[in-house]
Amino acid sequence: MSVPEKDLDFENLLIYLRQSRGFDFGGYKRSTLMRRVRKRMQSFNLENFEDYLDYLEVYPEEFNYLFNTILINVTSFFRDAAAWENLIEQVLPKIVSNKGNSEQIRIWSAGCASGEEAYTLAMVMAELLGPEQFRQRVKIYATDVDEEALNQARQAVYSSKDVQSIPLQLREKYFDLLGNNYIFCQDLRRAVIFGRHDLLQDAPISRLDLLVCRNTLMYFNSETQGRILIRFHFALNDTGYLFLGKAEMLLMHSNLFTPVDLKNRIFNRISTLNMRVDSQRLVAKQRFLGMTNSEEDESNNRLSRYVRLREIAFDLASIAQVIVDVNGSLVLINEQARSVFGLSPRDLARPFQDLELSYRPIELRSLIERAYSERRTITLTNVERYLPNAEMQYLDVRITPLQDIDSNFLGVSITFHDVTRYIQLQDALQRSRQDLETTNEELQSTNEELETTNAELQSTNEELETTNEELQSTNEELETMNEELHSTNEELQTINHELNQRTTELNRTNVFLVSILRSLQTGIVVLDNSFNIFIWNYVVEDLWGLRTDEVMGQSLFSLDIGLPVEQLRSPIREVLSGKKHFQEMILDATNRRGRKIKCYLAITPLSSTDIEGAILMMADIDRVNSMISVQEIEERRQQQQ
Repeated sequence: MSVPEKDLDFENLLIYLRQSRGFDFGGYKRSTLMRRVRKRMQSFNLENFEDYLDYLEVYPEEFNYLFNTILINVTSFFRDAAAWENLIEQVLPKIVSNKGNSEQIRIWSAGCASGEEAYTLAMVMAELLGPEQFRQRVKIYATDVDEEALNQARQAVYSSKDVQSIPLQLREKYFDLLGNNYIFCQDLRRAVIFGRHDLLQDAPISRLDLLVCRNTLMYFNSETQGRILIRFHFALNDTGYLFLGKAEMLLMHSNLFTPVDLKNRIFNRISTLNMRVDSQRLVAKQRFLGMTNSEEDESNNRLSRYVRLREIAFDLASIAQVIVDVNGSLVLINEQARSVFGLSPRDLARPFQDLELSYRPIELRSLIERAYSERRTITLTNVERYLPNAEMQYLDVRITPLQDIDSNFLGVSITFHDVTRYIQLQDALQRSRQDLETTNEELQSTNEELETTNAELQSTNEELETTNEELQSTNEELETMNEELHSTNEELQTINHELNQRTTELNRTNVFLVSILRSLQTGIVVLDNSFNIFIWNYVVEDLWGLRTDEVMGQSLFSLDIGLPVEQLRSPIREVLSGKKHFQEMILDATNRRGRKIKCYLAITPLSSTDIEGAILMMADIDRVNSMISVQEIEERRQQQQ
């Protein structure tokens, strides 16, 4: 039977994951596995598995995201509360009562994810035994293949949302609150041992009283589930219990476990007992000893008919069956066995080890020896047999030792029950249930996301409404502010107009003042309170040879002119301090032409309400006298006329 190309690409991807990372997903359901791998592929717009394999080779960090997608860690404290309640009330007390006062109680949480289930077991056992007895007697082994989930479990830190399903009394008793997080009690935490474990590849933890594996088996196909359940059967004590998830059943493995509470998926391990078959073939002959010939003939006829009847019934049985005597020879084959395994009457009396049936589809010789040595029936379920047309046949094989009345072995009966159709139907039903469960979990997860999104949208909408109110209020304030600014602008325009008028008047006054200063024949210097010059008229320029732009803002006492300015310091200070309102003097000086002159100086305060500076008037006395003489001559000439 040919395999589609896409399936071949997917199988190559699984081989690559096993060889490069040690994760064997061969036993997982193909439909579920493909759907989750495609979910990762959609993130990169990849169409086929071959392209995704190439992507993994180039970007190895993608492995972590892929494994987290495949290994869905859906768990919670007290998940399915009704099942836990039944476990606490009906099962755990029996486990404790079956143990001595000092015997250890061993529990395994397989597929523990982030640890909620393991800590739930710790809490209920501590409540049942008391903290002291719990610490001394209980060991809880919690395993998973996901290292990231195990790291989270080891920290034992959970959010307030995570612990909502824990009853308040237990939450306060077994958790410490740190900030917004809850931390499981460190004293009891030591009894929980976390470790990585692959249910398909690693040896199971043994001598268990309780094995909890909830909603983990549903991800595996029927064949893989059978292998895992055989390991679970080996791991449990004879009185041990198996606690599964609500989506999981054991209909195909009723020979390993019997239901204690089918609704809540709690099962009890079945101890395999020896099955003995007593043969009565010689009894009939012994019964006839000592009888008359006619009576013996009649009895022989009845015995012959009885034996023939059994042979016909054996031959026509619907289950394939062969009988091997204690010497290892094939002595009986029924019609179904001849048809299924291609045997014929010529094979009778042949050594069983020479027949293909002895080692295919399963090695039977060692199992026959085991049945003899253990004196019990050996049962194997779901044995795979490859048919010539490439189809798979599943058989339940039972090897039953046959004993005489004196308990001596006569041989073994080997039956082959074809359960292919049953497994196919069960597998289809299981797949449907698991797919439905997975879909339900995904829908539940999606619903929770939608609820969260809806809450966020509602919160965002409320924030937007609040922001809109604030913006509306701000807009009103801006409108009011705009009106105030408009009014202020009008006032500023009025003030600006007034300032322009004043500036015009000031300029006019300044021109007038400059004209007056220019018309004066006396030098004028105006100082501020710091002796800095801010008026220096043209007469002073001509007298000392310095332009106005050279002295403006300079201290009078820093000028290098022919006037002994240091002699003016004290008189100017007296005027500035208000001690004197007028000072005058005549100083010897040298004008800009180097000629010695007598300089007349008058000092008065520059004041309005306060003294703001000093006014210095200075003139060359000889020049003033000369101008007076010229003026007198002109006046006399006019008088004579």
